[in-house]
Amino acid sequence: MEIEMKYRVPGKGCADRIWEDKALSEICEADSRETIYMKAAYFDTADRILQKNDIAFRVRMEGVKTIATLKWNGSCVDGLHVREEINVPISGEDCLIRPTADIFKESEAGRVVMELTGGRPLENLLEIHFLRRRMRVDNGRSICEVAVDTGEIVTDYGKLPVCELEIELYSGEKEDVTAIGGELAEVYGLAAEDESKYFRGLQLIRNAAPVKE
Repeated sequence: MEIEMKYRVPGKGCADRIWEDKALSEICEADSRETIYMKAAYFDTADRILQKNDIAFRVRMEGVKTIATLKWNGSCVDGLHVREEINVPISGEDCLIRPTADIFKESEAGRVVMELTGGRPLENLLEIHFLRRRMRVDNGRSICEVAVDTGEIVTDYGKLPVCELEIELYSGEKEDVTAIGGELAEVYGLAAEDESKYFRGLQLIRNAAPVKE
């Protein structure tokens, strides 16, 4: 299960200040800071069967690694996102273009996706290109990843900027995710973000795509 807080960041200058925040530095684990480029592609069938079943199918390059991910049963309250998630390391950039559902065949959720898609090809819906600066923090009770993302959501109907803060729980208590996020939100005037990057991209497509008669 994935548990994370999301916040909208008003601009790159603010993102830079969050990355250098003194309070975060004091609880940051040694040598955990890194900056990597990520390129994520989201897929579905032509009839959008995965969207209809609240399932996201993503393939993402994370630096030199490529990870396939399924997410489902998502919920969000005041910026706190909770959802089921499985990740599978894969090889080859071809999966960013023509992935197949059997990537996840070893999991129950993957077999559900295979049944839903029925062997039909998966289409690229949208991509997200961004720079992620991340660190692990430990407040003595919980370990979290703090990530500052800047980039863009890319669709056939336009682009949207990405500038946000994510705090994901690795181990410990959910309350610590909201506590760490709340302190940063107060200092930097951040607003909780209930919409994921993927959801924002889908909304752009739905609002801009021509209506089929």
